[in-house]
Amino acid sequence: MTVISPSESAQERRLAELAANLAAVRARIRAACAAAGRAAAEIRLIAVTKTFPATDVMLLNRLGIEDFGENRDQEAAPKAAACAAAGVRPRWHFVGQLQANKAGSVVSYADVVHSVDRARLVAALGRRAALTGREISCLVQVSLDDAETPDPGRGGAPPGQVLGLAAAIHAEPALSLAGVMAVAPLGEPARPAYARLRQIAESVRTEFPSAVAISAGMSDDLDEAIAEGATHVRIGTALLGGRRAFVR
Repeated sequence: MTVISPSESAQERRLAELAANLAAVRARIRAACAAAGRAAAEIRLIAVTKTFPATDVMLLNRLGIEDFGENRDQEAAPKAAACAAAGVRPRWHFVGQLQANKAGSVVSYADVVHSVDRARLVAALGRRAALTGREISCLVQVSLDDAETPDPGRGGAPPGQVLGLAAAIHAEPALSLAGVMAVAPLGEPARPAYARLRQIAESVRTEFPSAVAISAGMSDDLDEAIAEGATHVRIGTALLGGRRAFVR
C-alpha cells in the first residue's frame, strides 16, 4: 500500500482546489467571450501569483497555465529562480509598478513587462535587456483615472503620453511593443474605463500595427474587460484564493 505523507496530501488537496478554481475561471472567460462574440482562444490567462509560493506556480503549470504575473521584484526574482531550479520555466509577466533601478533584475527573468509608464523606465529596460541579450515585450500602462496627473500609487501614463511612450519602446532594439495595459479606476464602473482603453489601444495600433495586446481585467471585472477587447486577463484571487501577507 502506498503511504501518502501529510505534505503530499496537502499538495494534492491544493492541486484539486486550483483545478476547480481554474475550471470556474475558464468557464467565465468562455461565457464572456460568447457574450462579446469572441473566441475564447483570443484570451491569454495570466495567473497572478503574488504572495503565493513557487509551489502554486508549479501546480498551476501542471494544470496547463503557462503565463504567470508578479508585481514585486523582491518576491518574483527568487520565485522565478525556484521554479527554474525545479525545471519549470513558464512565461513571466511583470505587472506591478517598477522602479528603473530594478530593471536589471526584472529583465533577467521576465518575458513581458506590462507596467511601462515613463520614458526613464523605457531607457532602463532597453539598456539592461540589451546587456543580457534578451528581447523583452513591453506594454504601455495607461492611467484611466479622470485626471491628467495619475495617482503615483497606482501608476500609468496619462492618455496623452501613451503614443510617445509606445514610440520610445518601439525604438529600443532590445524591446518589442506589445500593446497597452490598464487597471480600472477605483470606485468607478469598469466597463466605461475599459472602453476608453480600447480607444487608446486602437490609436496605438494605428501607428504600430503589431501592438495588438490589451492587458485588462482582473478577478472582479474580467467580463467587462473581455467585452471591451481585452486579450490578456490578470487573475489572482479567483484562481488562488485570498491574498496572503507578503513577507520580505
